[in-house]
Amino acid sequence: MSEKIDKAMALFKERKYEEAIDAFSLVLENEPDNADIYNNMGVAYSCLGNFDQAERFYTKALELDPELAQAYINLSDLYYKAGDLPSALGTLQRGTYELPENLAIAHLLARVYIEDQRWEDAIIELERVLDGEPENYDAYYDLGHVCFELGDYESAISNFENVIEYNANNELLYYALAQAYEGNNEIDKAISNYLKSIAVNDKFTLAYKKVGVLFLAREDFEDAIEYFEDYINFDIPEEEKESVGKLIERIKSKIA
Repeated sequence: MSEKIDKAMALFKERKYEEAIDAFSLVLENEPDNADIYNNMGVAYSCLGNFDQAERFYTKALELDPELAQAYINLSDLYYKAGDLPSALGTLQRGTYELPENLAIAHLLARVYIEDQRWEDAIIELERVLDGEPENYDAYYDLGHVCFELGDYESAISNFENVIEYNANNELLYYALAQAYEGNNEIDKAISNYLKSIAVNDKFTLAYKKVGVLFLAREDFEDAIEYFEDYINFDIPEEEKESVGKLIERIKSKIA
């Protein structure tokens, strides 16, 4: 029987999904209670765009083995991509009930809570993840995002700083940290981190506009002009380019 499974998996890895489904079906003739095979067939159907069949096979896999973690993950992802957040949440909630020690499911549940703006529920799951995986920097980033949305900028800063200790080469991370500092009214630190995001990616247009606005608010007019001019040289909508261009002219007339 292992030869049939090996053949089916080889076809699957070669992305020959229809042939793989046929091969998996042959395995099920002799192993009708093999939850892993049902899960694999669900993945194959999903890759073919047949989501109804994928749902059917993932569900069957979980009926046979309620502790098959990957089937919860796959089924919830199917629902999530279809925009069915309640079903995605229900699947992951059941997964955390059946497998309370599985932190991958808990983290996915937190992210769907975030998508559904259920911030407090997301915090509970993320803190549980970090209790078990204190170096899970993706969880720190997600928790920072939730704290930012709740207006807890100090906690957002702390979580983003934890991630930067691990990954100091990500413009989006510096941008998020800068926004948190800005929300906490620490303008110098906000400017510093917007500039770091630009240092990592000198084509990161949003940071140019943000730092220009903060320089302007601080009445550092020359610096504001510099970053606004850099900003309008990027491929941005003409309406935006015209609006910022007029702002530059007003600043220049003010300091003339």
